[in-house]
Amino acid sequence: MPDTCPAPTSLYAAHRKVYPRAVQGRVRRVKWAVLALLLGLYYTVPWLRWDRGPGAPDQAVLVDMAHARLFFFWIELWPQEVYFLTGLLILGAIGLFAATSLFGRIWCGFACPQTVWTDLFLWVERRIEGDRNARMRRDAGPPSRDRTLRRLAKHAAWLAIAAATGGAWVMYFHDAPSLVLHPGSVSLQTWFFFALFTTTTYVLAGFAREQVCTYMCPWPRFQAAMLDQDSLVVTYRDWRGEPRGTPKDPGNGDCVDCSACVQVCPTGVDIREGQQLGCIGCGLCIDACDDIMRKLHRQEGLIGFETLANLAASQAATHELEPGPARLAAGMEARRPPRLLRPRTLMYGGVLALVSAVMLGALLMRETLSLTVLPERAPPFVRLSDGGVRNAYLLKLADKSRDGGRYTLALDGVSGLRLLVQDAATDAAGLPVLPVRGDGVSSFRALVTAGPGLPLKERQPLRFRLLDAAGRPVATESSVFLGPQP
Repeated sequence: MPDTCPAPTSLYAAHRKVYPRAVQGRVRRVKWAVLALLLGLYYTVPWLRWDRGPGAPDQAVLVDMAHARLFFFWIELWPQEVYFLTGLLILGAIGLFAATSLFGRIWCGFACPQTVWTDLFLWVERRIEGDRNARMRRDAGPPSRDRTLRRLAKHAAWLAIAAATGGAWVMYFHDAPSLVLHPGSVSLQTWFFFALFTTTTYVLAGFAREQVCTYMCPWPRFQAAMLDQDSLVVTYRDWRGEPRGTPKDPGNGDCVDCSACVQVCPTGVDIREGQQLGCIGCGLCIDACDDIMRKLHRQEGLIGFETLANLAASQAATHELEPGPARLAAGMEARRPPRLLRPRTLMYGGVLALVSAVMLGALLMRETLSLTVLPERAPPFVRLSDGGVRNAYLLKLADKSRDGGRYTLALDGVSGLRLLVQDAATDAAGLPVLPVRGDGVSSFRALVTAGPGLPLKERQPLRFRLLDAAGRPVATESSVFLGPQP
């Protein structure tokens, strides 16, 4: 019996290499400006200096893993202040939500690292191998010495950029001049991260490119929840462009089906097919289409930043009109300015303002000296031979300044409790004097003793006060004094 079952069909399409064509225009100029700004900041910031005094690192932005510090110009964050980083991440996330709600995938098209480095790699590729048509001809033709030399030069340039990228990244964690002048002192771990970022930059920007944006990045799946009818997105005004055809036919719209918008797209999508995962909102198709419209002496804007509400309104106003000036005028008349202030964006703006205010308040009220009191739990208290009771505490004094100092420790609680700090001198009033080192944590063991016959509860509240030379409290911490059940 013959096999009549159909051959299995693959559910996966073969990868089609994208050859983006160079384009000039207003959007492209903005993208070049953003690229220059972001890359300039990334590569130069590790070299900026900031004087913090003797013995302190003078790199303006530094993540000092060895000493558990994060330096950002005049700000120095300790590990226990990780909530500032949490706040920055929240601000970044809400800011991304707000930008997407207002302008679609503007982050993806202009500021995402994948887009920025891919743009740079594409620029290098065009300079060495030529524009779209030249690259396609070389790839389709037989192997040649010219093609081999050009590819070697291209990959050498890509590797140089990738190495500079990996090197700049590790400079944020090590002193930049020392890293460059003394590479032999670099640890194996540092070399590993340098190689990791060099490799990922080379692979993602040189080879993966649009596959990262379409398949690897989760943001295209999330952005649909951020968009609404008033979000500005890159779109094709089909009410004006359809039906497509040659400009000689009066029955055709403004789209001449030249595919210029597809040729310049870095992800290879056709914007005329509507909103899709592959579109990163870079707007290069706007420049390509506007160039064609100018050559045909037609109004620019067949592709542009538009709201879906305006697109629907223009479609409704022109669906019975033939292509021509009347349809163009009716479609443009139906458009309305985008509503930037709406419930979604107001909510994002409110959250941004609230988180920013909380972070600013926390930064302004940030204490440079903190006191932590940890009662010893093994045993919770000790019965002395004379009938008294003693508790032991571990004191940790963190001084975030670089000066250090000497502070007096006082105890508030039941009258009659005696305070003693091991290995600490006392002042004229008998209070312990604690020498605290700057930019570090000083530890002391304190003993609090209740004499025999002193009436105490099972848990007696206490408060430790740290006083400066003028007797003013600079830090306080509450604790308890434990004793036997009465």
